[in-house]
Amino acid sequence: MIRICSAEDIPKGTAISADVDGTRIALVHGEDGVFYAAYDECSHASVALSEGEVDGCTLECWLHGSRFDLRTGEPTGLPATEPVPVYPVEVRDGDIYLSLTPSNGVTR
Repeated sequence: MIRICSAEDIPKGTAISADVDGTRIALVHGEDGVFYAAYDECSHASVALSEGEVDGCTLECWLHGSRFDLRTGEPTGLPATEPVPVYPVEVRDGDIYLSLTPSNGVTR
């Protein structure tokens, strides 16, 4: 697991972008209080998901409105039809850690 930042750096209901060993990650503090990580690029268009809106445990692409379930990476609305990689996240001693091995088996 790789340390990314302090949990305090990401307010609930927001997302940030992080470069983790050359992989762009959208790190999200879901409205449910859980931290999630997804590949920071919409599977429909090359747009940073971290710039989108957080809604519950979904992240919306700001360009065309596709939403992705942050637990599974699956799109929950068109135009995206392909899932994005999602990554395991742990909070330890107030810091966020993640693994770059996708938990949903999707590769970019």
